[in-house]
Order: sequence, then C-alpha cells, then structure tokens
Amino acid sequence: MNAFESPVRPQDTAGLISVEAYKASRNPVELARHTPGLVYASPAVFQLEKQRLFMKDWLFVGHVDELRNPGDYITHSIMGEPIVVTRDQAGELNAFYNQCAHRGVEVAEGSGNTKRFKCPYHAWTYDLQGKLIGAPFMRDIPDFDISHCRLKPVKIGVWAGWIFISFNRDVEPLDSFMAFFQQEFGFLHPERCRLAYKYEIEFQCNWKFVYENLLDIYHVGTTHAKTIGQFHDEKSYRFNRQPGGQLSIAYETRTMTQDGQSRFGKMPWLENETERLGRIGFLPPNLTFLARCDYVRPFAHWPLSPNRTKSVAYFLFPEGVKEDPNFTAKMKDYTDFLTQVLDEDTGMILSLQRAMETRGFQPGRMSKMEQAIHHVVGNHLERVFGPDLAA
Repeated sequence: MNAFESPVRPQDTAGLISVEAYKASRNPVELARHTPGLVYASPAVFQLEKQRLFMKDWLFVGHVDELRNPGDYITHSIMGEPIVVTRDQAGELNAFYNQCAHRGVEVAEGSGNTKRFKCPYHAWTYDLQGKLIGAPFMRDIPDFDISHCRLKPVKIGVWAGWIFISFNRDVEPLDSFMAFFQQEFGFLHPERCRLAYKYEIEFQCNWKFVYENLLDIYHVGTTHAKTIGQFHDEKSYRFNRQPGGQLSIAYETRTMTQDGQSRFGKMPWLENETERLGRIGFLPPNLTFLARCDYVRPFAHWPLSPNRTKSVAYFLFPEGVKEDPNFTAKMKDYTDFLTQVLDEDTGMILSLQRAMETRGFQPGRMSKMEQAIHHVVGNHLERVFGPDLAA
C-alpha cells in the first residue's frame, strides 16, 4: 500500500451510489443516464476521488517557463497536499512536499526565486533539492543525522514543456501516460510554445462540472450562441475515445477572440492546416486541453472542496509572440473573450451544482451529443466506485 493511502473497504462506499445508478451511467450512451447528485456533492466521494485518482495519477502542475532559472520555485496544494517544485543550481527540476521535516510547517509560499528554503518556525533550512542543510540546536541530539533528513520527495516529469508530478511511486512512466496525447496532439508541437499568459478562476461548483462543461458540445449552440457557438461546426466533430478516460475531439471552429480572427497568425508549423482548426483533449483526472490554429491551452481543474474549484489555463503561443510591441493589448482580446465565455458557463454550472444537493434531482437520459461526457464519466465512476460496485 502506498504511504499516502488509507484502506477503503466496500462497506465504506455503501450508499454513495447504487449499483443500479452506477450501471445506468455506464450503459451505452444512447441508453445511459447522467450521474447521481451525490457524486458531485458528497464529501465522502470527494475523499475517494483524492485517494483513487489524485494520489495515483500524473498531475499537470505547471510549465517549464515558470521555472526558467536556477532557484525558481512554484508552490501548489493538491486536495490539501502541499508541494513545491524547484529548479536547482544544476538546472534540474525537483518536487517535494512543502512541509518541514521537523513539524510540517510550509517552507515556501507562492512562487519566486531563492537559494534555499528556511522554515519560518524553527529555521530548519533546505537546499533546492530538498536536502536539510541546517537545523539549529540539533547537533547533540542522539541518532539525528542531518545528511539523512530531507523534504519528502515527489515524483516529477516533463512532457512538451508541461510539468507533471505524482504522489504514487509506482505510477506508470510519464511517456507512456502521455502517449495518446503525443499521438493526437503532437502535430501542434506544444514543446515549441512558450507560456504567454496564466489565467486563474474559481467556480463555486464541483470540479467535475468544470471539465464536463468544456467537453459538452451539446450546450454550445444554446449557451454560447453569441460567442463560440457562432464559430463551431456541429457536424464536424470527430471523437477518439481511449481506455482510461483519455479523449480527443477534432472539429472546425475559429480562434477565441470576439471576431474569431487570430491576433498573432497561425503557428508557423501549421501552415498546411486551416484557420478553422479546433482540438479538445481530456487527460484524467483533471486536465482539459484546447487548441486553435494559433495557440495551445492546457486547463487544469483543482478540487478545493466538493463544491469549489480552482481552474488554471496556460496560454501557450509560439516563441517570440511576447516580443510583439502590442502583445498586452492582443493578449487581452483572448482573455476577455475567454472570460465572456466562462461567464456564460458559470450560471449553468452553478445551477447544476444546486441541483445536485436537492432531493428532487433525478438523473436524465444522455444525448448522443454528450458522448464525450459519457466517456469521461464512465471512466471516473469505474475508477472511483468500480472496485466496490463492478461485481
């Protein structure tokens, strides 16, 4: 058993979701029903998701451009588990628990650049690889060896400039975990893109509603009729669903500005692609990926509580875009339009959340237009409840 786990027995999940509801959501899409409200509202389900998903998988936590120089660091909290990611003096990335090995106080805040991390409580000090290099008044403590004490390490890997961590020491290699994304989206060359802008937003709803909404093509023509709905070709969608919940969708649209016109032009390596290129990807447990002809945008959704989510979008453009003298104004066109689209979504997903917490909600039948949601929901239910309900 992984050190981060506690055992979950079948009786612990009893009553969270019935066998009938579980099977109804996992039927073929034309026969399936949506998921019961408890899956989006229950603190017990929230804890199962932490243990069976977030403590198991690779998790996207940032971009290498946030850690360009030796001494750069970022901090993050994943369902209450604090981490810090650093670039050390040799240029290597490291990740470890943001908890002093003495009493657990966080040794870093926010992001920045430093030569070492010093606990603000008792001044235990660590280098950029997490090794303890100073501990006041500990020299004469029996059997205490400073060279054997450090911040608890966390697995780290990089794909196409995207930084991933995992709490699971037995997690599969990152290259194989990302093989489908490489197959589907490698032609976009995200590794050639640089971080132009980091967009953060909070939603007062369950984290799954945020990514489900981004995969929901059924609502685009209604909720977004005056924004992205005017650009999407509903007949152009092509789905590629993979075991484990990974997904890609190819379709025709325009870039995300008010007039659908790129402010920076197509990415140079897409000269043979149309300006109507649109791509969506989903990487369990919590990453959606969107691309247009001119940029790529990973979008991570972090559960803060059963009904609160923080989402972070990373706008990645070809190198040199930030040198454009009008970059700030042009970038604002993208972020303003994204804000407008998300404002349209927010009322809908907050209403969904309210419904999940009522006695009157009965999950309705799915539409064939919801096959992306059906795919990711089925995987989610299998991983969270399957060990107890699949029999």
